[in-house]
Amino acid sequence: MVMIFLLILMIFGILWNQQNYECLAFDEDSWSGRKCCFQQKFSSFAIFEGKYGEDFSPYQVSSNFRPRDQDKKFVKDLRKWLADSEIDKGMKEPLSLREIREGERVDLFCKILHICEVTKDEWMVFVWDGTDTPPVSVQTVLEDEMDNPLPLQLESLPLSRDILCTFPTVGTILRVIVDQGSEKLSLHLLKVGKWVRFLKIICEVHAGLWRGVLMPSTKLRYMPDADLLVSQRQRFYDERLSSKWERMPLSSFPWPSRITETDYEHVPFVTLMDVVTHSEVTAKFKCVVRIAAIVPWRAEDFCSPPGTYRTRLTLEDPTARIHAFVYAEDGVIM
Repeated sequence: MVMIFLLILMIFGILWNQQNYECLAFDEDSWSGRKCCFQQKFSSFAIFEGKYGEDFSPYQVSSNFRPRDQDKKFVKDLRKWLADSEIDKGMKEPLSLREIREGERVDLFCKILHICEVTKDEWMVFVWDGTDTPPVSVQTVLEDEMDNPLPLQLESLPLSRDILCTFPTVGTILRVIVDQGSEKLSLHLLKVGKWVRFLKIICEVHAGLWRGVLMPSTKLRYMPDADLLVSQRQRFYDERLSSKWERMPLSSFPWPSRITETDYEHVPFVTLMDVVTHSEVTAKFKCVVRIAAIVPWRAEDFCSPPGTYRTRLTLEDPTARIHAFVYAEDGVIM
C-alpha cells in the first residue's frame, strides 16, 4: 500500500517514508495522492523531486528523518518507473485560458506567477499560460459608474508596480481564489515560477473579469519544465512576443474594426500590461482595447459648462483594466 502511494504522489515529487504508515487513500480518477496517516511519534518522511529530478537530496523532510544508504537506489528506481509508466493515460487534455467557459469545471495547465493573502485567511493565486481569456459581457448600469465604478482588479488593493513588472505583458493573468473549504490543498507547497495542472477548477466571471475558484474537490499537480505542454505554451508565448501584431487580443483577429483611424499606422501594438509597467511616466502607446465604462455616460455631458472636454474611460484588454482620462483638446480630437 505504501509503495502505491509512493508511485502515485507526483504532485510534489516522490515521498519516501521510513516506517509505520497506518492508512492510505488516493483518487483513482486523477491518480493524485490525497491522504496518508502515520504515527507522528515514530514515523518520518522525505520528499524528493519527481521523475525528471536528478538530485538525491530531499527538498522537504520531517524533523526526525534520517537518510539511509538504500534511499538513493529506491528513489532512482521510482523515477525510472515513473518515466516508463503511463499513469496519465485517460486523463483529459487540459484547456488553455482561451478555451474556458463560465461555470464549467475544467482542467487547466498554467504557470504560477504570484501568490498573496488578499484579506485575512483568504488567498489568491495568479496564473498564466500565454493565451487570452475570451471576452465576456460587462453587466453594468451606465449611469451608476460614477458612484459604483467597475473595479480595475479583483483583489481589494492593487498589486505593487514591482510585482506587476515581473508578470508577462502578453496573455491573461487569471486570478484564482481559494474557496474557504479548500484549506487542505497544501497551498504552502506551491512555488512561484512552476507549472501546475489544476484538476476540476471552476471558472466564473465577476464584474466582467474572469477568475478561477479552487474548490475542495480541486486537485493540484506540479508539472516538470521538461513536459511537452510546458514547451508548447512557452513557444506560443515567445511567438506572440516577437510578432508585430500578435500582442493584439486573440479575439480581435483577423483584424480589429477599421471604423476609426489612428495616427502612427505602422507603430506596433502593445498591451495594457505594457502600459502599466512602462518605465516612463509619460509615453504614447497603440493598443486594441474595449471601452467597458465611461463617465459621464451621456455624450451631451462630455463637455463641462465652460466648454472643456473631461471624460474618464474604463479601458480593458485581456491583460489589464485601466482608467484613461480624456481632457480638453484630446477630447476634441477623439
